[in-house]
Formats: sequence, structure tokens, C-alpha cells
Amino acid sequence: MFKPAKSKNRIWNLLKTFLQTGFFWLIFLYLIPIGIVNIESNLEIEGFAAQNEIGWIFFLLFSLTGMYSGYIMSWSGRGTPLPLDCPNKLVIEGPYKFVRNPMAVAGIGQAISVGVILGSYIVVVYSISGAILWHIMVRPLEEKDLEQRFGKPYLEYKTKIKCWVPKLG
Repeated sequence: MFKPAKSKNRIWNLLKTFLQTGFFWLIFLYLIPIGIVNIESNLEIEGFAAQNEIGWIFFLLFSLTGMYSGYIMSWSGRGTPLPLDCPNKLVIEGPYKFVRNPMAVAGIGQAISVGVILGSYIVVVYSISGAILWHIMVRPLEEKDLEQRFGKPYLEYKTKIKCWVPKLG
């Protein structure tokens, strides 16, 4: 399932990463949430003060984290975030110094932010469900692949850096 990227050209991998990111954002951060809100529109849900501002600030922060993580993955890892085009080098710099999968953290944070912006509790639940599914289904496969490809350096990294909770300091 996991294959290292064939191209080690950093610019090409970066371009593919940003195209993939745009595609995922379109599907998971726009189309699905809008569909949920359309279904949910018959419910009368109260918002809160500064809801849009708070949602957009967090969306921007998580987006920047995700974009920077994708950049580091492509540039330093010489691959992309996708399993069929994954990095050729173990990436433990940039945001990866603080959390093992900053792109997953960023994506889930973005999705929760979209739920806040749209005033949709169901979109927030959808976002958290995505995190649980990723943790149960994708993470174990990804970690097994990383362990097989990078061995001891990955295992040492895994013991020092948590999957979801950033290491501060």
C-alpha cells in the first residue's frame, strides 16, 4: 500500500503535494460540510458571539500548519503525503519535531474549524469521526510502513514524539 515516491525532484513533489492538498480540502473541507449543512438546515441551531472570527482564525492557523507540513514532507522527505507516493526519507523536522502527524492534526483542526464557521455541530462530529477513523485504520498501517522502511530511527522518533499531542519544549 505504501510506496516511496519515484521522483526525488523536490519541486515536482511539492507541486503534487499542494495539488493533493487542494483536492482533499475541496472534498473534505468544503463539499462534505456543505452537504451536511444543507441536510442540517431544517434544525434551528444557535451560534455564539465571534463564532465566524474564531472559526476563521483557527482555520487559517491549521491551514498554515498543514501547508508547512506538506512542504517539509515534500522538500526534506522527497515524496508526498499520499501512501502511493510517500517520502523517501524519514521526516522529523519542522512541525514533525512536535507531533508525529501534523498534517492529520491540521486537517482535523481545519474540519472542526469549518464546523464552527458554519455553525454545524454535525460537521464537528464528522470531523472528530474522521480523526477516530484515521487513528484506528490509517495510523497503524502508516506506522508499520515507517517502521519497516526506516527501522530504528523511526522507532526512536516514535518513542519521543506523540501522535496527537504536541511536544512543547
